[in-house]
Amino acid sequence: MLILNEAQVRDLLHLEELIPVVEQALIDFSTGAVQQPVRSVLPVSSHNGLWALMPAVYDDVMGVKLVTLYEDNATRGIPTHQASIQLFSSQTGQPLALMDGRLITELRTAAVSAVATRLLAKPDARVLAILGSGVQAGSHVQALRMVRQFDEIRVWSRTPEHAQRFADAIGARTTTREDAVRGADVVVAVSTTRTPLVLGEWLNPEAYVNAVGTVGLNQRELDDAAMNAVVVVESAESALRESGDIVHSGAPIYAELGELLARNRPLPKGRVVFKSLGIAATDIAAARLVYQRAR
Repeated sequence: MLILNEAQVRDLLHLEELIPVVEQALIDFSTGAVQQPVRSVLPVSSHNGLWALMPAVYDDVMGVKLVTLYEDNATRGIPTHQASIQLFSSQTGQPLALMDGRLITELRTAAVSAVATRLLAKPDARVLAILGSGVQAGSHVQALRMVRQFDEIRVWSRTPEHAQRFADAIGARTTTREDAVRGADVVVAVSTTRTPLVLGEWLNPEAYVNAVGTVGLNQRELDDAAMNAVVVVESAESALRESGDIVHSGAPIYAELGELLARNRPLPKGRVVFKSLGIAATDIAAARLVYQRAR
């Protein structure tokens, strides 16, 4: 059995190869080729943490991602999200690999957003707004630049010095939250929050939104006006159990992303919100790619 740490995973996993892999995984999930329950989440209340289990059986492999969310880690100087992925053969049950899952989570999330943006954002999208300045913000800029050419990138973050440092690194400008969103063609919300950061009154009628920052029924990153849009998700079952934005706004789900990629539903028009929660199918697909490259 292979054992791979984060540095080894980083050497083996690259966004340009991962994007088509997660695209196929999304199609296979929505067409029934993947066995996957909704993730199980156990609270670690004494330490303000969450521990989630995300299993899936996908073609010749099966696996489980064990992922933790400890928001207080931000004050400790260590990642708030950490994970490991155990990969098995689905034919024999033989353990194949144990690998660090933090980077896989980071990159597969950005890769899924890139797939969605390429399909759902306007072809001539030129202005990108990023709400957040952490790990996911950087990965999303890298991934989205592979599918669209942006003339302007606007950055907002709760911590101005973090926003400025991030903006300098990617060639963007910092601004207020409202100014970042108004007039933007593509909006990416990647900041942990319990109250809405994106307001519908700020959005263009044809804006496209990647809502990535929150998972959980008690959290919102878009207000009801912003959710008055065509809503696309990875998994309808997961979204109805895990998305406060969808459940509390009452917004109907138009389609799963995999359905649209497979052309089983017409592509939507007007404002589109892709509410991304993360599914095991894309994690296991990414882990399989790492395993194949390692061998």
